[in-house]
Amino acid sequence: MKRRLRKQEYIFVASLLFGLVFGAGNLIFPASMGQQASTAMLPALIGFCITGVGLPLLGIAAISITASESLFDIGMKIGRRFAYGFTCALYLCIGPLFAIPRTATVSFQVGASPFLAEDGQTLGLLLFTLLFFALVLYFSLRPSGILIWIGKVLNPLFLLFLGILIVTAMVRPMGTIWDAEPVGAYAEHAFFTGLLEGYNTMDVLAALAFGSILVNAIKRLGLSEPKDLSYSTIISGMFSTALMALIYLALTYVGAQSRTIYGLDANGGDVLAHIAAHYFGAFGGILLGITITCACLKTAIGLVTACSTTFSDLFPRSLSYPKYAVVFSLFSFAISNVGLSKIIAYSLPVLYFLYPLAIVIIALCLIEGVLGYHRPLFVWTITGTAIAAAVDFVRALPPGIRDVLYVHTIGDALPFADIGMGWVVPSLIGFAVGVMVLARQRLDSTP
Repeated sequence: MKRRLRKQEYIFVASLLFGLVFGAGNLIFPASMGQQASTAMLPALIGFCITGVGLPLLGIAAISITASESLFDIGMKIGRRFAYGFTCALYLCIGPLFAIPRTATVSFQVGASPFLAEDGQTLGLLLFTLLFFALVLYFSLRPSGILIWIGKVLNPLFLLFLGILIVTAMVRPMGTIWDAEPVGAYAEHAFFTGLLEGYNTMDVLAALAFGSILVNAIKRLGLSEPKDLSYSTIISGMFSTALMALIYLALTYVGAQSRTIYGLDANGGDVLAHIAAHYFGAFGGILLGITITCACLKTAIGLVTACSTTFSDLFPRSLSYPKYAVVFSLFSFAISNVGLSKIIAYSLPVLYFLYPLAIVIIALCLIEGVLGYHRPLFVWTITGTAIAAAVDFVRALPPGIRDVLYVHTIGDALPFADIGMGWVVPSLIGFAVGVMVLARQRLDSTP
């Protein structure tokens, strides 16, 4: 007998996924993109939504369709070593190395830094991040209540404050988007620049990482059959990603409007700060600070929970879940005091390596849902992708390191490398090789 969630339960689960995935980066990057893209806002937004909305939804669908309980299970389709390596790399990237520290640093820069004197910034950051991660650790040590804390408390607060800001900007527009031309890469490749900008949200990686949390939350609501779980997960994901797309549209549009008054800002945090100050004055800074902090806090809780659960499961003889939660919180606290600019700069090469792998794994899982599981397709396609992604990793390193390695010259010769898609052709070649290997295996096994 089929069992479906009630409408209210769908809303709660969708709110949980939205709360886990949607963080500070999802606010600042589309606002900044709107300013830079201006009249090319629409193609840039479409590209951004493909990597920031469409792919995360496909990632959730991939986990459901393949009945995988974790990212590690998906990685095992390629091999045990790959499963361990990719799982650890992805969780460290969206966890204590980059994403978790970024949540605290962005919260400070937008919500607290404007109210502090220049000589008090360092101490202010230290105290702010200490309090921030104390709250994160408190909630992370209670993972069974994550549906309540994020889905029913923090997420509605965040949406309330963000809604006030966006609705005000829509009703009383600052200007028109037609008064300025696109700048930088948006002037020539708006769509593909928006596509790559979506990498910065890390939503595809987060969707793969949070898939198990989402499935477990649905199980606690009374579902157990794989088909019921798959259906409910995909429907909840559709609700969540649709809301994300609407917010991206609003933020990009409002960001484009702000350029007519403030010109080009250094980053998306400054864009939002100017918008808030324009409509609400000093109160706008407080409103924006609360909005950003709620967004970051809920995301950080989800990330610490997911990372701690994963590592305690992968390495059961090392540390328990509570100890991992403490370690990741303390490590993130230390990294967050390095500064936002350095965190973003060092994260880009890693994203250029992990994103192609994540995209191809999602595609292969969806193909599995149609054709069934065939290991050669997974192994050879991932091999081709990994080689090209490694080259992209080197190309994204700081110039001094990159030039010494010389590998970047190979990457420049790959088709579509100029738009950041150099991995596509090697992936297709790997897939073709996998098809040939599979065909050969079937011929050899035929009597």
